[in-house]
Amino acid sequence: MEEITALAKRRGFIFQSSELYGGLAGVYDYGPLGALLKRNVKEAWWREIVTLRDDVVAFDSSILMHPLVWKASGHLDAFHDRLVDCKVCKHRFRADQLANLDQCPDCGTKGSFTEPRNFNLMLKTSLGPMEDTASQTYLRPETAQGIFVNFKNIYQTARKRPPFGVAQFGKAFRNEITPGNLTYRLREFEQAELEYFVPDDGRDVEHFRNWVEARKRWYADYGVKSERLRFYELTEQERPHYAKAGVDVEYLFPWGWGELESIAHRGTYDLDAHMKLSGKDLRFFDEGTKTHYTPLLIESSAGMDRTALTMLVDACEREQGIDPNGKETERMVLRFHPKIAPLQVAVFSLARNKPQLVETARSIERGLHAAFRTQYDEGNIGQLYRRQDEIGTPFCVTVDYETVQDRSVTVRERDSMKQERVAIDALDGYLGERL
Repeated sequence: MEEITALAKRRGFIFQSSELYGGLAGVYDYGPLGALLKRNVKEAWWREIVTLRDDVVAFDSSILMHPLVWKASGHLDAFHDRLVDCKVCKHRFRADQLANLDQCPDCGTKGSFTEPRNFNLMLKTSLGPMEDTASQTYLRPETAQGIFVNFKNIYQTARKRPPFGVAQFGKAFRNEITPGNLTYRLREFEQAELEYFVPDDGRDVEHFRNWVEARKRWYADYGVKSERLRFYELTEQERPHYAKAGVDVEYLFPWGWGELESIAHRGTYDLDAHMKLSGKDLRFFDEGTKTHYTPLLIESSAGMDRTALTMLVDACEREQGIDPNGKETERMVLRFHPKIAPLQVAVFSLARNKPQLVETARSIERGLHAAFRTQYDEGNIGQLYRRQDEIGTPFCVTVDYETVQDRSVTVRERDSMKQERVAIDALDGYLGERL
């Protein structure tokens, strides 16, 4: 993981937030390539969940919500971690993550822990000019509640009837006790949320299973290694009392299995909770039968920071090889799926002191830019290839001295490192077919 963290910083994927002032734990910034990677992951999710379907609508709820929203959802009363402190080294831990509560794992002292105490994970803020309890509210710890409290507004204006879904991206905030593992456990993070409402007609479990299979296909389609991914079926004891079924999508990170996404059958719990506290009717009115009913809910909630980190970790390989002279070589390569890769095509000039080659290369890059994510670069050709391998660019195009004669270029493929001559006029189609 240290190697991946170093690569992420060196190549402009992820930076520590406020590093200039010593950093801020559990908060990260995305560099030029990381911002593109995360955006591509989000677009891939959105395309699958919303764009290609006619039964899911878009939504974008606010970060700040009325405090009673979090009372109804249970976050005020039950959104806690159990916290312990070591009296000797002063380090703080989540009690549920310690194998032994009798000995501190950092300093080794026995019997040094304080009694476990509840720690609410919501971040407080104040609205208005006076910082008193009347103006206290919270930065949302999840994005789903905005969908629930707007359920009636959404189905009436979108003219949808169950089964239908609501999807959104959004920032969420949790005051994690022990953030860590780069962008896996954050205090500020982004969620991709799908809330799929279905009638209570006996097909609810079928809808749940269909979404589990759809999510399996999505991860496979974007190249996540199947041996490092599992869909863990929660037992009745592991899932909330109101949940009829639950599956956690987990990835095998360098430190062990970690959750990426939760798919859950939540029954009517969420809408019921808001109706009870608000006194407002959020049931669906069926025009055909002239009856009201509360739809059942199938939820898929994925962390986009965790998913982008998964794509980065899963793509990363250190590869040994033999060069044409028989010498052993080594390269670091990110084998991103072409639709996920921050850059898709890099264009080089074999000699940066030859104006004709440079201008031809720049012209090719400009021509490809509208269709692909491209970059022009120059320097030693071997170093250029290694740099693009490290950031996961699928294809490199080199303009050389032959280009002047035959109007063709050398195209190198990232994974196989095979090179092929392609006519400039055919380059757009050649790359489009492979990307």
